[in-house]
Amino acid sequence: MFANRFLLSLTALALCLPAIAGVNIQNWETPQGTRVYFVENHDIPMLDVAVDFPAGSRFDTPEMSGLAALTHGMLDQGAGGMSDIVIAQRLADVGASLSGLFDRERAGASLRTLSSVRERDAALDVLVTVLQKPEFPQSIIQRERARMIAALREAESRPGDVAEKAFYQELYGNHGYGLPETGTIPTLSKLKRSDLQNWYRNYYRAGDAIISMMGDMTRAEAEQLALRISSGLPQGRATSSYKPTLEAKYPLPQEKRIAHSSTQSHVLLGQVAMARKDPDYFALYVGNHVLGGSGFNSRILDEVRQKRGFAYSAYSYFFPLVEPGPFVIGLQTKVSQTNDALNVARETVSKFVTEGPSSAELKQAKDNLIGGFPLRIDSNSEILGYLRAIGFYQLPLTYLDDWTKNVDAVTLDQIRDAFRRRVNPEKMSLVIVGGDAR
Repeated sequence: MFANRFLLSLTALALCLPAIAGVNIQNWETPQGTRVYFVENHDIPMLDVAVDFPAGSRFDTPEMSGLAALTHGMLDQGAGGMSDIVIAQRLADVGASLSGLFDRERAGASLRTLSSVRERDAALDVLVTVLQKPEFPQSIIQRERARMIAALREAESRPGDVAEKAFYQELYGNHGYGLPETGTIPTLSKLKRSDLQNWYRNYYRAGDAIISMMGDMTRAEAEQLALRISSGLPQGRATSSYKPTLEAKYPLPQEKRIAHSSTQSHVLLGQVAMARKDPDYFALYVGNHVLGGSGFNSRILDEVRQKRGFAYSAYSYFFPLVEPGPFVIGLQTKVSQTNDALNVARETVSKFVTEGPSSAELKQAKDNLIGGFPLRIDSNSEILGYLRAIGFYQLPLTYLDDWTKNVDAVTLDQIRDAFRRRVNPEKMSLVIVGGDAR
């Protein structure tokens, strides 16, 4: 299976961390419509390649939830006449690694290999075969489905997982974002091999693919590789359009308390907030660094933990997606302190929305974000994460160079205005997992 394919999505990292300046991003499109993003770097003999598709769980239906995840997980479990064992052995023989990325919006694969011709070509052969000729063996489908079902049953014992699943359902209802990323036990149990084959043919298309490459390869070689990948994929674009469903009606604010045997309550509070390309992005991002995104320097943690000792962890963040993603406030506290901690968090957010940060807080936030960016990227693979986000969300090619300037340009008035329009403490959905749910 893909190494660590169900790790937390790289989306938040790629969208929210600052980046090193001076990265020359080359961009073009193959004849098949695949968008390509390439950074040439010969400093070390390594090459990182990623191919992403808009084929995440948001395209599932409630009746077939989990289909996107199971299809993605099966790509390297048998392809082009190679079994999963042979695929793993061929990569190991040349010291390469193949990883997967899967979340609500994206499904993709990334390869890290030495750039010497023998090792590179052997590793790329595997990547291309996995993407273009997955076989979906029935016996492996049964094994992977059983593994996913076992993981879902185990997740039911973890209050944090229960809370997150319920939170997205409360925010988005039957919208694709509200479905569990890895499906449900009933829906996974009835998926057939033909369902996976149809999903692959429809959603892993050249016209929707985004190829990102970083490392020791020339532009001419990169063009050849991109053409090789895109020409062998199902052609055209997915029949289900990826345009934002602007007419989607999200549920009204809800409150759900779920009983659980845990000694702590896991609390999630929030609302649908902003899309990735929203013009308020930097104002909300910098403002949230003050509110709940900077650890011990944030207002929420200071009020909930430092001053009152209600929780070890308390935070907030925006998770922008193609369509408006959530603004989330989270904390974990003793069951007996749940309401007290929640009230403090609500009051802190309400005050921030009304008043915004102080001049001193804004300066500290900017200093932290801008001054800390050299520590945030130190490898080709990390830069590849930015390329993937830039390509998928169609951000400007100058995004990395402009990041610090955009942060520095944010004003107090912009933060106050953006939070007042985007965050309404009276219209937030609430999920509490822990205690007897009263």
